[in-house]
Amino acid sequence: MPSPHPRPLLSRRGFLTVAAGAPAALGLPAAHSAHAASAPRTHPDRPFGRFGSPAARLTPSTLYVDPLGRGDHTSVRDAVAAATGSGRTLVLAPGVYRETVAVDAIRAGATWIGASQNPHDVVIVYDNAAGTPKPGGGTYGTTGSATTTVQADGFTARWITFANDWLRADHPGVTGTQAVALKVQGDRSAFHHCRFLGHQDTLYADTMALGVFARQYYSHCYAEGDVDFVFGRATAVFEHCRLRTLTRTDLAGAPYGFVFAPSTAGANPRGYLVTRSRVTSDAPDAYYKLARPWVPSSDTTARPMLTVRDSRLGPGIDAAAPYTDMSSSFPWQSMRFAEYRNSGPGAAITVPENRPQLTREQAGSATREAYLGDWRPWEEPVLTAPGS
Repeated sequence: MPSPHPRPLLSRRGFLTVAAGAPAALGLPAAHSAHAASAPRTHPDRPFGRFGSPAARLTPSTLYVDPLGRGDHTSVRDAVAAATGSGRTLVLAPGVYRETVAVDAIRAGATWIGASQNPHDVVIVYDNAAGTPKPGGGTYGTTGSATTTVQADGFTARWITFANDWLRADHPGVTGTQAVALKVQGDRSAFHHCRFLGHQDTLYADTMALGVFARQYYSHCYAEGDVDFVFGRATAVFEHCRLRTLTRTDLAGAPYGFVFAPSTAGANPRGYLVTRSRVTSDAPDAYYKLARPWVPSSDTTARPMLTVRDSRLGPGIDAAAPYTDMSSSFPWQSMRFAEYRNSGPGAAITVPENRPQLTREQAGSATREAYLGDWRPWEEPVLTAPGS
């Protein structure tokens, strides 16, 4: 997504400060992340916790990853390469995995598990940006900047942090400052108790093609960033999630950025649904917009869709004008933005024409069941070793 500010930007957030194998110090202390404070951690002699080991596999199709060499592989990328076919499970021991990873379409039904059940402990991170030069010439572009890319259908991740720690302040000559932590394109992609850390374009919730309406589900997840840090054209449900806007030291005034930038295809009846979640901020009050519509040049018929309901919007959101245009050719008022029964200072309806609201009848169709159809990822069990 394009940045509204052409000059180099500074970052508030510190990045990796610990060695692999120790809890990752990205972003927040553990108590601030969903399902982190009380989650069990692994014992040094049992790096894979209750999810088996190479000597006692969870299933025959399970592979174990550990940067200290106690598993089948020391890198996630090598484990993915070895996990041919569909239905493979990767169990990741605590550690910082500094690498880029891609799950292609032929590896359907994959499951990744953070062994400690604490997303702070298992971090997949790299530092490419859209404007980063590629070894063979050119630059990576937004899609190519992703630390992790998932194209396969039926992908599930639990208790993992996906991060991009590229910093604008370290690269003042780079204008392509988009830096994706995770790009997801597959249908039936589910993320439970995961974290997505970055600045601009952190989480790219997208599809494989314009005519494909990929469904995604994010439960008890945490995402942070500044410019368009949740964006794309997927049909995606965010339930019990926390979205945190970062402060910035380079700008004298608002806006600092935008939480959502959906690019829903015009033919898709369902875009992003945010329910029972909360938006918090490190920035001054009213310095962030809730959303702006992204109508990409590759699809000028897009009609971005975002519904935020039953959620708490903190004071960082501009309550008087929570939406804005990305382009004057595609005003947000002509898109599909709506809210229902939100609370908090950022949800105050002070200018009614700027806060489109669903009716009670319309809200009856804005549910996870309506968005995801026959797929019910909140009911999927977690496999564990016998007796654990």
